[in-house]
Amino acid sequence: MSAPLSQVVIFGASGDLTARKLIPALLGNQMAGDLDKTPIQVIGVARREKTDASWRAELIEWLDDEQKSAWGGFAQNIFYQRADSLIEEDVQWLGGRLDELAREAGANPAETGRLYYLALKPSLFGGTVANLSAAGLLQCEPGSEVGWRRVIAEKPFGTDLQSAQKLNRQLLEYLREDQILRIDHYLGKETVQNILAFRFQNAIFEPLWNRHHIESVEISVCETVGMEGGRGGYYDTAGALRDMVQNHVLQILALVAMEPPSSMNADAVRNEKVQVFDSLGYPTPQQVVEDVVRAQYTASDARDRGYIDEEGIAEGSKTESFVAIRAGVHNWRWNGVPFFLRTGKCLTRRYSEVVLRFRKPPVDLLSGTAHGDLAALRPNALRLLIQPVEGIRLQFMVKEPGSGHVMRPASLGFNYGDMEGAPESPPAYQRLLLDALTGNATLFIRGDEVEAAWRFADAIRKGWDECDPPVYTYPAGSMGPAAADGLFHDTEGVWGHGVD
Repeated sequence: MSAPLSQVVIFGASGDLTARKLIPALLGNQMAGDLDKTPIQVIGVARREKTDASWRAELIEWLDDEQKSAWGGFAQNIFYQRADSLIEEDVQWLGGRLDELAREAGANPAETGRLYYLALKPSLFGGTVANLSAAGLLQCEPGSEVGWRRVIAEKPFGTDLQSAQKLNRQLLEYLREDQILRIDHYLGKETVQNILAFRFQNAIFEPLWNRHHIESVEISVCETVGMEGGRGGYYDTAGALRDMVQNHVLQILALVAMEPPSSMNADAVRNEKVQVFDSLGYPTPQQVVEDVVRAQYTASDARDRGYIDEEGIAEGSKTESFVAIRAGVHNWRWNGVPFFLRTGKCLTRRYSEVVLRFRKPPVDLLSGTAHGDLAALRPNALRLLIQPVEGIRLQFMVKEPGSGHVMRPASLGFNYGDMEGAPESPPAYQRLLLDALTGNATLFIRGDEVEAAWRFADAIRKGWDECDPPVYTYPAGSMGPAAADGLFHDTEGVWGHGVD
């Protein structure tokens, strides 16, 4: 074998995450040639009785036609082991099977790298890792290029600061921080990664990326789906704040607001992200009342049931299906610049974007009028489009032809899909799993990042608990409650509506 073998061991392999995301991602890496130097075996672990052949037959049903055409060569390296990760003897047996499979592939088990993927409930993380450690399946030297051991922990990583700290302690009892990869699939999106490249590799933008030139920043993650697929029971214990803001939205905020790292190595980038979280103002209960809007969708022509009537939702629930926040990053670069954060279910359209609105010129030399209602808007905005459109839009004003000074909007645009000769953007899990196999932790979340983000979310929940502000409503299929527009006081921006 030309390179040391790596084994991907998926706990909770009978769940749909494995079939929908993980196996297609690993297969995609093989099809792209990314595993030529990192040959792998995939071992699914769950409590149900299955054979290698029966599990392979289940997995192929989730693949598209192109993936199915490449399945044969990949499937021979997929295996299944029935085991309960909370039973020490089962994990011991698993260790023997892993060694046996490595030897069958012509590899030395001691030199085989192992990536353990915890596609489990967070309550099972601690016991699983404890049993892996007891079986001698986690030990490796720091910085090892062979025989390494890493663990991926799926979100949610805790439900509040206290539970996140407990999870961190459990994992760190048996693992070093460099062995733990806390995954947030949003960081694997090509357009999210390109925020750093766009900022720090283009000299025309970085000098403007501060409070002197930017009036406000908007981050929106909008969804059209509601509680489909029986999600109501889970979602009602989480809500938009825990489900989206604490992880996806705040991670995007950190990339937009962070200082230039000394390098792109994992700790250099994550150190700067933590500095952003530490600079976030943790709102007081009264500030939560003023700067946070929570809401639930109601029945409309677009949907016959409101949130409160969905299956699995508790009677009288105050869980938010929409939240909008006016936040601030209190440091030298951003002090005084409001960051508007918004996410919600059952909205008009599905999209994610960042909008940076620049300040007005200090003097209107032309004394011109704006075409339409643009007089109330900032003339310049930069939109970083994350999904479904992936690209960049720069908005500016130009003079209409003629003798007058009537201004109208224009824009420059770029779509990643139009980049000539560029490969198609891989799915997020495909990039993240490849990084995990090669030991690049830059796009994974460090423990102190998780805890700092929870401090912000917990401060908002404390304000809700203590002050009990109203839970607004909005018709399903709209862009949220009108109360969210009030967060833009003292600025001339408005919530965006995505782009076509």
